[in-house]
Amino acid sequence: MHPRALVVLCCAALLAACGSDRPKSEQTPAQAPAKVARKSPPLGPLPAYQRELSGTLLDIPAGADVELALLVIDERGRPQQLLASNTLTGTGQALPYQLRFNPEAFPAGARVELRGRASRSGQLILHLPPQRIAQAQTQATGPLHFEKVP
Repeated sequence: MHPRALVVLCCAALLAACGSDRPKSEQTPAQAPAKVARKSPPLGPLPAYQRELSGTLLDIPAGADVELALLVIDERGRPQQLLASNTLTGTGQALPYQLRFNPEAFPAGARVELRGRASRSGQLILHLPPQRIAQAQTQATGPLHFEKVP
């Protein structure tokens, strides 16, 4: 994976983490609850103005942080625009995902890819080979296999 792609995915994850409307509770490290594997909350019905990619992620170890991003890619393979992103935590089993995006932001004729990576303790352990998304339609990608990072 190119360094620029990693930077875009990191920025997307940072924006997602900073976007919470919940106030942070003040806890000391001794009071902090242990990190448990979490499922993404149910998103509810799909609004008419959005489309969705869905499927399952395979080979994700329990406790691994998974980041998915739908990106516009230029002719040199570099990410140019983030269309949607999602962060999940691995459970050691098939991990279902839903990634919603605005079809109006989907550029006509441009290369759009679903990319993903998994990390544990801040270290990259797996990546998803880029999956080309040809149309701005709701679609199921089916099971996607992550590969070990060389």
